[in-house]
Amino acid sequence: MKLSDKGPAADKDSDSEEKKSKWSLWLVAASLLGAFGSSFLYGYNLSVVNAPTPYIKAFYNETWERRHGHPIDPDTLTLLWSVTVSIFAIGGLVGTLMVKPIGRFCGRKCTLLVNNFFAITAALLMAFSLRAGAFEMLIVGRFVMGVDGGIALSALPMYLSEISPKEIRGSLGQVTAIFICIGVFTGQLLGLPELLGKIWFYTNSIFGKAGIAPENIPYITLSTGGIETLASIFSGLVIERLGRRPLLIGGFGLMTLFFGILTVTLTLQDRAPWIPYLSIVCILAIIASFCSGPGGIPFVLTGEFFQQSQRPAAFIVAGTVNWLSNFVVGLVFPFIQKSLGTYCFLVFAFICLAGAVYLFIVLPETKNRTHAEISQAFAKRNKAYPPAEKTDSAVADDKATDRPEPEASSTLDNHVKSGIV
Repeated sequence: MKLSDKGPAADKDSDSEEKKSKWSLWLVAASLLGAFGSSFLYGYNLSVVNAPTPYIKAFYNETWERRHGHPIDPDTLTLLWSVTVSIFAIGGLVGTLMVKPIGRFCGRKCTLLVNNFFAITAALLMAFSLRAGAFEMLIVGRFVMGVDGGIALSALPMYLSEISPKEIRGSLGQVTAIFICIGVFTGQLLGLPELLGKIWFYTNSIFGKAGIAPENIPYITLSTGGIETLASIFSGLVIERLGRRPLLIGGFGLMTLFFGILTVTLTLQDRAPWIPYLSIVCILAIIASFCSGPGGIPFVLTGEFFQQSQRPAAFIVAGTVNWLSNFVVGLVFPFIQKSLGTYCFLVFAFICLAGAVYLFIVLPETKNRTHAEISQAFAKRNKAYPPAEKTDSAVADDKATDRPEPEASSTLDNHVKSGIV
């Protein structure tokens, strides 16, 4: 871009106008509608299972007693509930592995449309489980809904990264995380006593352990969804100004700090009446730190690190790690909490600290960079040979002529037709 004769102020205004021109009505509509039918449902199904926990457990107990003539054993009930929560992640893993073959057959957009079949099937299974008197239908429905989430969280970020110009790639990529948080908030809102009767996975249990009165827990849990949404929107607004690296490393660092403080407040919660409320502040701070960086930026980075032909495989690997971690946390957390008590969050503090240190050492900044520039930055940081796919002069020429990147959305159809993706 040429410098203006009117000085730096005029150049800044010109940059701002150029960035605004990248936001077209069709681009915004495609990203919002795609996210509403994909990542919104994922977020909703993360939190909605928490609201009716007592009723679902009662349904399990009644079904078991009707079949076997005696109430269900408490340990068996805990195991069934853990499976109900965590099987969503197993479905997500299966969905992640399905993205590449479906995408090769019908493309990114059609993959998002076909994915609605799984959402509708899951909704019908869960809706009719009570009438059929079969809690297995509820568990299978959660699995199928996980398949929908797994496909959505791989296909949607790929689609957004390929339709967005590099100047707004980060902001548009955050749409995935924003709609996840809106979905979580919606699930929590429907869990209020006025709407349903009595709300991410085990938040009610965590707040109960923190000494919060049971009647106040739904409202406090609702605030977590609000904080999530606001933090994700904030991240989307500042990511092109601050960059990916500070938000990601800073988010993990703050999570480490607040997990440590939360452990202290949970341990000392009986010492003073105000300490449980400090625990609430820590939980909200952890959620805000997560959603401002680690919650959404990995979706953006996965699309930026790899060429278009490599992205399906990259999202399969990233999605597999994500969903397996989700499954382990959902299945194991109740038992970790039971064994370690108030010290259970130190496990997460250590993981966040390790992540922050690793990213500080390895991760380069990718803001406003082409794929070739990002590859060269990785090579320089890791003292490896730079890739030969594009020279510095070619990158400079791309910038001067404002040509699209070779992996941009204009080549999508050619790759699909040739069977690469």
